[in-house]
Amino acid sequence: MQNINHTQYFKVEKIPELKVKDVLEVVYQALSEKGYNPVNQIVGYIMSGDPTYITSHNSARSLIMKVERDELVEEILKEYIHSNSWK
Repeated sequence: MQNINHTQYFKVEKIPELKVKDVLEVVYQALSEKGYNPVNQIVGYIMSGDPTYITSHNSARSLIMKVERDELVEEILKEYIHSNSWK
């Protein structure tokens, strides 16, 4: 039996947070694998907030729901600006 007069220590491992870019990649791939048009489905989700636009395949729906929609738009816009070499 353990001594209850001493402080017990435990360590909680943090689950690494996925970056928005990684979430979009997983969602895009899952939608493609299921035969959906990923661009249309992601736009539908961003515009409406309705998670049924995103397949549950590969946990894509639960992943995308962990990210705020404005963060999705921000990441997409940053990548677009970067790929067009705007300053």
